[in-house]
Amino acid sequence: MIIVKHELKQGRTAFWIWAGSIAALLGICIFLFPEMKSEMDTVSDMFASMGAFTAAFGMDKLNFGTLIGYYAIECGNVLGLGGAFFAAICAVDILSKEERVHTADYLLSHPVSRVRIMTEKLASVALRILVMNGLIYLISIGSMAAVGESVPWKEVNLLHLAYFLLQLEIAGICFGLSAFLTRGSVGIGLGLAALLYFMNLIANITKSAEFLKYFTPFGFCDGATIVDEGKLDAGILAAGLALGALGILAAYLKYPKKDIR
Repeated sequence: MIIVKHELKQGRTAFWIWAGSIAALLGICIFLFPEMKSEMDTVSDMFASMGAFTAAFGMDKLNFGTLIGYYAIECGNVLGLGGAFFAAICAVDILSKEERVHTADYLLSHPVSRVRIMTEKLASVALRILVMNGLIYLISIGSMAAVGESVPWKEVNLLHLAYFLLQLEIAGICFGLSAFLTRGSVGIGLGLAALLYFMNLIANITKSAEFLKYFTPFGFCDGATIVDEGKLDAGILAAGLALGALGILAAYLKYPKKDIR
Protein backbone atom coordinates (compact mmCIF):
# COMPACT_ATOMS: atom_id res chain seq x y z
CA MET A 1 0.00 0.00 0.00
CA ILE A 2 3.04 2.26 -0.06
CA ILE A 3 2.32 3.39 -3.62
CA VAL A 4 -1.33 4.09 -2.77
CA LYS A 5 -0.30 6.29 0.17
CA HIS A 6 2.30 8.07 -1.96
CA GLU A 7 -0.21 8.81 -4.73
CA LEU A 8 -2.80 10.07 -2.24
CA LYS A 9 -0.24 12.31 -0.56
CA GLN A 10 1.07 13.60 -3.87
CA GLY A 11 -2.40 14.44 -5.17
CA ARG A 12 -3.96 15.79 -1.97
CA THR A 13 -3.75 19.45 -3.00
CA ALA A 14 -5.52 18.85 -6.31
CA PHE A 15 -8.05 16.65 -4.53
CA TRP A 16 -9.05 19.32 -2.03
CA ILE A 17 -9.20 22.00 -4.71
CA TRP A 18 -11.50 19.96 -6.94
CA ALA A 19 -13.62 18.47 -4.14
CA GLY A 20 -13.92 21.82 -2.37
CA SER A 21 -14.80 23.69 -5.56
CA ILE A 22 -17.48 21.22 -6.67
CA ALA A 23 -18.97 20.96 -3.18
CA ALA A 24 -19.00 24.75 -2.77
CA LEU A 25 -20.74 25.27 -6.11
CA LEU A 26 -23.38 22.66 -5.26
CA GLY A 27 -23.92 24.23 -1.85
CA ILE A 28 -24.30 27.70 -3.37
CA CYS A 29 -26.80 26.43 -5.95
CA ILE A 30 -28.90 24.77 -3.25
CA PHE A 31 -28.83 27.85 -0.98
CA LEU A 32 -29.99 29.97 -3.93
CA PHE A 33 -33.02 27.76 -4.54
CA PRO A 34 -35.35 29.28 -1.87
CA GLU A 35 -34.70 32.77 -3.26
CA MET A 36 -35.40 31.66 -6.81
CA LYS A 37 -38.24 29.25 -6.08
CA SER A 38 -41.01 31.82 -6.58
CA GLU A 39 -39.69 32.69 -10.02
CA MET A 40 -39.07 29.15 -11.21
CA ASP A 41 -42.46 28.74 -12.91
CA THR A 42 -41.58 31.59 -15.26
CA VAL A 43 -38.12 30.14 -15.83
CA SER A 44 -39.57 26.70 -16.59
CA ASP A 45 -41.97 28.18 -19.16
CA MET A 46 -39.13 30.14 -20.77
CA PHE A 47 -36.83 27.11 -21.03
CA ALA A 48 -39.65 24.90 -22.33
CA SER A 49 -39.90 27.06 -25.44
CA MET A 50 -36.21 27.03 -26.38
CA GLY A 51 -36.37 24.01 -28.68
CA ALA A 52 -33.11 22.11 -29.13
CA PHE A 53 -31.47 23.83 -26.16
CA THR A 54 -34.28 22.60 -23.91
CA ALA A 55 -33.99 19.03 -25.20
CA ALA A 56 -30.20 19.01 -24.89
CA PHE A 57 -30.35 19.51 -21.12
CA GLY A 58 -33.61 17.65 -20.50
CA MET A 59 -35.33 20.79 -19.27
CA ASP A 60 -38.53 19.87 -21.09
CA LYS A 61 -39.04 16.95 -18.67
CA LEU A 62 -38.33 18.64 -15.35
CA ASN A 63 -40.00 21.33 -13.28
CA PHE A 64 -37.55 23.99 -12.12
CA GLY A 65 -40.01 24.88 -9.36
CA THR A 66 -39.19 21.68 -7.48
CA LEU A 67 -35.95 21.07 -5.63
CA ILE A 68 -35.18 17.84 -7.46
CA GLY A 69 -35.86 19.37 -10.89
CA TYR A 70 -33.59 22.30 -10.07
CA TYR A 71 -30.96 20.03 -8.52
CA ALA A 72 -30.92 17.55 -11.40
CA ILE A 73 -30.15 20.23 -13.98
CA GLU A 74 -28.18 22.95 -12.20
CA CYS A 75 -26.24 20.81 -9.74
CA GLY A 76 -26.17 17.82 -12.08
CA ASN A 77 -24.19 19.75 -14.69
CA VAL A 78 -21.73 21.00 -12.07
CA LEU A 79 -21.19 17.53 -10.61
CA GLY A 80 -21.16 15.86 -14.01
CA LEU A 81 -18.57 18.07 -15.67
CA GLY A 82 -16.52 18.74 -12.53
CA GLY A 83 -16.44 15.08 -11.56
CA ALA A 84 -15.62 13.97 -15.09
CA PHE A 85 -12.71 16.41 -15.35
CA PHE A 86 -11.37 15.35 -11.94
CA ALA A 87 -11.57 11.64 -12.79
CA ALA A 88 -9.87 12.23 -16.15
CA ILE A 89 -7.03 14.26 -14.61
CA CYS A 90 -6.44 11.66 -11.89
CA ALA A 91 -6.37 8.65 -14.20
CA VAL A 92 -4.88 9.81 -17.49
CA ASP A 93 -1.62 10.90 -15.88
CA ILE A 94 -1.29 8.16 -13.29
CA LEU A 95 1.04 5.90 -15.32
CA SER A 96 2.45 8.24 -17.96
CA LYS A 97 3.75 10.76 -15.42
CA GLU A 98 6.50 8.34 -14.39
CA GLU A 99 8.01 8.78 -17.86
CA ARG A 100 7.14 12.46 -18.15
CA VAL A 101 8.90 13.46 -14.92
CA HIS A 102 11.63 10.81 -15.31
CA THR A 103 10.83 8.83 -12.14
CA ALA A 104 10.20 5.53 -13.94
CA ASP A 105 13.83 4.42 -13.55
CA TYR A 106 13.57 4.80 -9.78
CA LEU A 107 10.12 3.24 -9.38
CA LEU A 108 10.58 0.27 -11.71
CA SER A 109 14.00 -0.62 -10.32
CA HIS A 110 12.40 -1.73 -7.04
CA PRO A 111 11.42 -5.39 -6.49
CA VAL A 112 7.79 -4.66 -7.23
CA SER A 113 6.00 -5.96 -10.31
CA ARG A 114 4.49 -3.58 -12.81
CA VAL A 115 1.12 -5.23 -12.26
CA ARG A 116 1.27 -4.37 -8.56
CA ILE A 117 2.31 -0.81 -9.37
CA MET A 118 -0.64 -0.46 -11.73
CA THR A 119 -3.07 -1.99 -9.25
CA GLU A 120 -2.04 0.33 -6.43
CA LYS A 121 -2.15 3.38 -8.69
CA LEU A 122 -5.61 2.39 -9.92
CA ALA A 123 -6.74 1.87 -6.32
CA SER A 124 -5.53 5.38 -5.42
CA VAL A 125 -7.60 6.85 -8.27
CA ALA A 126 -10.73 4.92 -7.22
CA LEU A 127 -10.23 5.93 -3.59
CA ARG A 128 -9.95 9.63 -4.44
CA ILE A 129 -13.12 9.45 -6.52
CA LEU A 130 -14.97 7.59 -3.76
CA VAL A 131 -13.96 10.02 -1.01
CA MET A 132 -14.73 13.07 -3.15
CA ASN A 133 -18.22 11.79 -3.96
CA GLY A 134 -18.86 10.95 -0.32
CA LEU A 135 -17.95 14.49 0.76
CA ILE A 136 -20.03 16.07 -1.99
CA TYR A 137 -23.02 13.88 -1.15
CA LEU A 138 -22.92 14.83 2.53
CA ILE A 139 -22.60 18.54 1.73
CA SER A 140 -25.49 18.38 -0.75
CA ILE A 141 -27.79 16.61 1.71
CA GLY A 142 -26.74 18.97 4.50
CA SER A 143 -27.40 22.01 2.31
CA MET A 144 -30.89 20.79 1.43
CA ALA A 145 -31.69 20.31 5.10
CA ALA A 146 -30.20 23.71 5.96
CA VAL A 147 -32.55 25.56 3.57
CA GLY A 148 -35.55 23.76 5.02
CA GLU A 149 -36.32 21.56 2.03
CA SER A 150 -37.30 17.90 2.36
CA VAL A 151 -34.69 15.66 0.76
CA PRO A 152 -35.96 13.60 -2.23
CA TRP A 153 -33.81 10.66 -1.14
CA LYS A 154 -34.48 8.24 -4.00
CA GLU A 155 -33.79 10.70 -6.79
CA VAL A 156 -30.77 12.28 -5.08
CA ASN A 157 -29.26 8.86 -4.35
CA LEU A 158 -29.76 7.75 -7.95
CA LEU A 159 -28.24 10.95 -9.32
CA HIS A 160 -25.16 10.71 -7.12
CA LEU A 161 -24.76 7.00 -7.88
CA ALA A 162 -24.95 7.73 -11.61
CA TYR A 163 -22.29 10.46 -11.42
CA PHE A 164 -20.06 8.26 -9.28
CA LEU A 165 -20.27 5.48 -11.90
CA LEU A 166 -19.65 8.08 -14.62
CA GLN A 167 -16.41 9.09 -12.95
CA LEU A 168 -15.33 5.47 -12.57
CA GLU A 169 -15.98 4.83 -16.27
CA ILE A 170 -14.00 7.87 -17.38
CA ALA A 171 -11.22 6.94 -14.95
CA GLY A 172 -11.11 3.44 -16.43
CA ILE A 173 -10.87 4.72 -19.99
CA CYS A 174 -8.24 7.31 -19.08
CA PHE A 175 -6.26 4.73 -17.09
CA GLY A 176 -6.06 2.69 -20.29
CA LEU A 177 -4.88 5.74 -22.24
CA SER A 178 -2.26 6.44 -19.59
CA ALA A 179 -0.51 3.17 -20.36
CA PHE A 180 0.02 4.26 -23.97
CA LEU A 181 1.01 7.89 -23.36
CA THR A 182 4.32 9.42 -22.36
CA ARG A 183 3.59 13.16 -22.14
CA GLY A 184 0.84 15.75 -22.54
CA SER A 185 -1.75 13.38 -21.10
CA VAL A 186 -3.76 15.81 -18.93
CA GLY A 187 -5.01 17.74 -21.94
CA ILE A 188 -6.06 14.51 -23.62
CA GLY A 189 -8.02 13.48 -20.53
CA LEU A 190 -9.84 16.81 -20.28
CA GLY A 191 -10.56 16.77 -23.99
CA LEU A 192 -11.99 13.26 -23.78
CA ALA A 193 -14.28 14.20 -20.86
CA ALA A 194 -15.54 17.26 -22.75
CA LEU A 195 -16.09 15.20 -25.92
CA LEU A 196 -18.16 12.63 -24.02
CA TYR A 197 -20.25 15.44 -22.52
CA PHE A 198 -21.03 16.99 -25.91
CA MET A 199 -21.77 13.57 -27.40
CA ASN A 200 -24.62 13.26 -24.90
CA LEU A 201 -25.93 16.73 -25.79
CA ILE A 202 -25.99 15.74 -29.47
CA ALA A 203 -27.79 12.49 -28.60
CA ASN A 204 -30.43 14.47 -26.68
CA ILE A 205 -31.01 16.87 -29.56
CA THR A 206 -31.07 14.43 -32.49
CA LYS A 207 -32.97 11.15 -32.39
CA SER A 208 -30.78 9.72 -35.14
CA ALA A 209 -27.79 10.15 -32.83
CA GLU A 210 -29.33 8.49 -29.75
CA PHE A 211 -26.95 5.54 -30.20
CA LEU A 212 -24.17 7.85 -28.94
CA LYS A 213 -25.57 7.43 -25.43
CA TYR A 214 -24.06 3.95 -25.40
CA PHE A 215 -20.60 5.43 -25.91
CA THR A 216 -20.72 8.19 -23.29
CA PRO A 217 -21.21 7.83 -19.53
CA PHE A 218 -23.31 11.00 -19.56
CA GLY A 219 -25.94 8.87 -21.31
CA PHE A 220 -26.97 7.11 -18.11
CA CYS A 221 -26.57 10.31 -16.04
CA ASP A 222 -29.39 12.21 -17.73
CA GLY A 223 -31.02 13.86 -14.71
CA ALA A 224 -34.36 14.32 -16.49
CA THR A 225 -34.60 10.63 -17.33
CA ILE A 226 -33.49 9.50 -13.87
CA VAL A 227 -36.01 11.71 -12.09
CA ASP A 228 -38.81 10.90 -14.55
CA GLU A 229 -38.31 7.11 -14.55
CA GLY A 230 -36.89 6.66 -11.07
CA LYS A 231 -34.08 4.39 -12.24
CA LEU A 232 -30.87 4.22 -14.27
CA ASP A 233 -30.94 2.89 -17.82
CA ALA A 234 -29.48 -0.61 -17.35
CA GLY A 235 -28.49 -1.04 -21.01
CA ILE A 236 -26.57 2.22 -21.29
CA LEU A 237 -25.04 1.68 -17.85
CA ALA A 238 -23.81 -1.81 -18.78
CA ALA A 239 -22.28 -0.50 -22.02
CA GLY A 240 -20.56 2.32 -20.14
CA LEU A 241 -19.09 0.11 -17.45
CA ALA A 242 -17.91 -2.30 -20.14
CA LEU A 243 -16.01 0.55 -21.84
CA GLY A 244 -14.39 1.47 -18.54
CA ALA A 245 -13.42 -2.16 -17.93
CA LEU A 246 -11.94 -2.41 -21.44
CA GLY A 247 -9.80 0.64 -20.70
CA ILE A 248 -8.43 -0.99 -17.56
CA LEU A 249 -7.86 -4.26 -19.38
CA ALA A 250 -5.96 -2.46 -22.15
CA ALA A 251 -3.69 -0.90 -19.54
CA TYR A 252 -2.92 -4.28 -17.95
CA LEU A 253 -2.11 -5.75 -21.34
CA LYS A 254 0.07 -2.84 -22.49
CA TYR A 255 1.98 -1.50 -19.48
CA PRO A 256 3.70 -4.71 -18.24
CA LYS A 257 5.30 -5.05 -21.70
CA LYS A 258 5.83 -1.36 -22.39
CA ASP A 259 9.29 -0.15 -23.28
CA ILE A 260 9.70 2.66 -20.76
CA ARG A 261 11.58 5.65 -22.14
